[in-house]
Amino acid sequence: MTVKRSSLGKNETRAPAPPLAPVEPFEGDLRRLGEALNARAKDVLAGTLARTRASKHVLDPAVEESFERICMASTAAVASWMAGQGLEAAREVGMETWHIIGQLAADRVAPLNEVLKRCLRWRDAAADVLHESAKELGVGAEVLSVALAALQRTLDITLIQVGEFFESERHRADEQLAFLATHDPLTGLPNRTLILDRVEQMLARSRRGQTPVAALFVDLDNFKDINDTLGHGAGDELLQAVAARLDGVVRATDALGRLGGDEFVVISEELSLEAGPELIAERLLEALKPPFKLGGDNETRVSVTASIGIAAGEHSSAEELLRDADIAMYRAKWDGKNRHVVFETVMQGMVQNRMELEMDLREALEKDEFFLVYQPTIDLQDMSPNGVEALIRWKHPTRGVVQPDDFIPLLEETGLITEIGKWVLEEACRQGAAWRQASYPIGMAVNVSGRQLDTDELIVDVEEALSHSGLEPAALTIEITETTLMRNIEETARRLTEVKALGVRIAIDDFGTGYSSLAHLQRFPVDALKIDRSFILGLEHNQEGETLIRTLVQLGKSLSIETFAEGIEQQHELSLLRGEDCDSGQGFLFARPLDVAATETFLQNWAENTTPALAQAPPRI
Repeated sequence: MTVKRSSLGKNETRAPAPPLAPVEPFEGDLRRLGEALNARAKDVLAGTLARTRASKHVLDPAVEESFERICMASTAAVASWMAGQGLEAAREVGMETWHIIGQLAADRVAPLNEVLKRCLRWRDAAADVLHESAKELGVGAEVLSVALAALQRTLDITLIQVGEFFESERHRADEQLAFLATHDPLTGLPNRTLILDRVEQMLARSRRGQTPVAALFVDLDNFKDINDTLGHGAGDELLQAVAARLDGVVRATDALGRLGGDEFVVISEELSLEAGPELIAERLLEALKPPFKLGGDNETRVSVTASIGIAAGEHSSAEELLRDADIAMYRAKWDGKNRHVVFETVMQGMVQNRMELEMDLREALEKDEFFLVYQPTIDLQDMSPNGVEALIRWKHPTRGVVQPDDFIPLLEETGLITEIGKWVLEEACRQGAAWRQASYPIGMAVNVSGRQLDTDELIVDVEEALSHSGLEPAALTIEITETTLMRNIEETARRLTEVKALGVRIAIDDFGTGYSSLAHLQRFPVDALKIDRSFILGLEHNQEGETLIRTLVQLGKSLSIETFAEGIEQQHELSLLRGEDCDSGQGFLFARPLDVAATETFLQNWAENTTPALAQAPPRI
């Protein structure tokens, strides 16, 4: 049971007290009766529990255990006074009762009526034991009457104190609920409700005094990747740290709030706008530059940037001001992130177009508007085609053929990539099986997104695609970018191992652009490394690039992993890669992405179209 501090202060805590000092003529008999009660404390407990069971209203085991402790402590307190140990001793023994009741009230794990009922059951059980003990000891009715009066007085005080505890906690709960209704529970910052209220107040003052108001919409860049890689606990810790950083640079007259997720907002007015909202945005970006240290040992260092949208000027409502700032923030994202952009009216059209694009994307699969093209890959040892990579395209009825860079990021952002990715896998495997049946002994490579790799559905999707198409598992290669691979290492390694167990090959795409280390690579069941095009570009005039290529190829050899070069466009690039003993390659030097018919023509004509320059193997370096 979670322990919370009761709202009663230390000086307010009171232990149950008997009505008065023991009456001297009865002191000896009262002491014997108190000793008997103390000796039979477990009988009091048993009687109380029996009454509770009879009520058929049992609470959580941890709460019931607390009530048992209350029963034992209360019995000990009354017995202590009766046995002549003094009021202070009795009060000290009874203190445990108040700590536990305060705890129950603070935790809100037991309703008030149940606490009161259990107090009455304890009184009745203790009274039964006192009657029995008085009879056994031959104690007279007057002594028993004094003992019962002390028991009742203790109950009376207990009931009053229970009421005070619960009333105090009710007030505290009301205050807490009021706070939570207007504040973010994670960071303690004002939430959207309170921010909108404050903006309305600022706009009203602005209209009266002709003073400027600005909203700065702050959205962290790539927060989802950080969250997926380090876990949600670290993500929450980062959000708290970001909130503290931002709060440290905004003026007291400004308002900082969290709208949800990784979105924050700063509302500024009057003097703080004299230098312009852009300077406020620059201060916010500057505050985020130092790395954040996460974890109990502060060993995890994370760098984060933000895109900031600024809206200022006259606005009819708080919602309108935040909307414009939000639109500008998206423009900052599209312009490259880690920057601020001031809202302009023309941006509304851009956002409208983006919304329309998203709506069209949601219908594209159902309307059969997606299709695949295939870019051949070449074995650089004998210069023969050894596979193709499936690449998605979108043919919209009015937009024409939409290129991947224009819609794949939106698929990722909306989560549609999971459904579309499954379709790509099914279609590619079907086409790959058809080509192999037509005596084209080539493999099929399919890109898998981070969203697909986030769940075990990927394993089922791969298995079903192979089963439905009849494609041999060894002919399928699943490609994952290096950045995706590092998002959640443990789960990614497990899922890829299960995919590998199906007989499928695994390749790391865009290798060299992410953050993997040799130790990380060895944890994944990788068959091939696809060296990113940025390492290939300009090799003729880049000695450092040649060294990097040599290092990456040798890394693959040392790990018994095939190496694959992307983006080969020049003859000298091919010659260098073959000289370094790179296994396979792909690029415009060989072929651009082709439709099904053009791919078949390429495969049929490759041998006779291969030029001597391409086929000639350079001497090994």
